[in-house]
Amino acid sequence: MNIFAVGAGGFIGAVLRYLIGKLPVSENTVFPVKTFAINVIGCLAIGLITVLAIKNARIDQRWILFLKVGLCGGFTTFSTFALETTDLIKGGHAGVAFAYAILSMIIGCAVIFGVEMIGGE
Repeated sequence: MNIFAVGAGGFIGAVLRYLIGKLPVSENTVFPVKTFAINVIGCLAIGLITVLAIKNARIDQRWILFLKVGLCGGFTTFSTFALETTDLIKGGHAGVAFAYAILSMIIGCAVIFGVEMIGGE
């Protein structure tokens, strides 16, 4: 059942991301407004879900999986990245959080550049 909860949430999250990507936005900017909005909305959602789950232990864990892993994960993995980073900071591991954030960005971008170079782009 957990797999179905995550899958259903992921389907909805991915569809929502696709629909937001279709919204008309001024093309006069190079700033990726829609992706930025998706990431911020995803962070807001996963934060609210986490607080709700902590404050109400009676919530079925499948709903939490549906919302956090499925919906937010399908919508944007940045929300999970941000949650993990803040959890590390709150857990007294600010150095690890900083390394995780910086390395994720640098290595993630480097891998994409590398793949594109190998692929001839």
